[in-house]
Amino acid sequence: SGTGKELAANRIHKRSGRTGPFVAINCGAIPENLVESTLFGHVKGAFTGATQDQPGVFASAEGGTLFLDEVGELPMTVQPKLLRAIETHEFTRVGRSRSEKADIRIVSATNRDLKDQVRRGRFREDLYFRLNVFPIECVPLRERLDDVPLLAAHFLAKTCRRLNIPDLRLTRGDVERLTGYDWPGNVRELENVIERAAILARGGRLRFDLEPSAALHTGPATVPAA
Repeated sequence: SGTGKELAANRIHKRSGRTGPFVAINCGAIPENLVESTLFGHVKGAFTGATQDQPGVFASAEGGTLFLDEVGELPMTVQPKLLRAIETHEFTRVGRSRSEKADIRIVSATNRDLKDQVRRGRFREDLYFRLNVFPIECVPLRERLDDVPLLAAHFLAKTCRRLNIPDLRLTRGDVERLTGYDWPGNVRELENVIERAAILARGGRLRFDLEPSAALHTGPATVPAA
């Protein structure tokens, strides 16, 4: 979590040449009884509360890319229907018998070990192999600390523009502190730390609120060019 999975998926979409939209959904944030209708849509009267026809994300992403974040959280009852939609390029809205075509690219992501989930019977093996066509690993930030200075400089410039703060710069000491931290929250945590430091800055000096117990090292670091 927090490694930038959605940013990576969006970048894949933008470089793909597909003309449709990029649609992202967090599978773990959907109530279990609404997963199927969220994915495939429903028709009026399909269930209590279905007061009108509603397209799902499969229809919304037509011609583009559908990003299924935390796909390992999908309930077992829905997994066969997702597999069928991927295999046949067709899906059926809840409450309707007629199927619809789907011209979409699917990118999925998870922070779970899906092989272990398959062994435990919590994720379908056939769906796992169907999704695992071209795997890309988004490694934790602690395993790519060389990226921290560039990411920090990017987030700092972005924050200054958004909050209308006079331009701030990272010192060598700032970079050494940032690269000496293990970033359990990954890139998301780094962005939050930078934004907080910019808000608390006084006299052009940044203040970083980092847990000292998480420090890894204080080796040489490079300050990114302005």
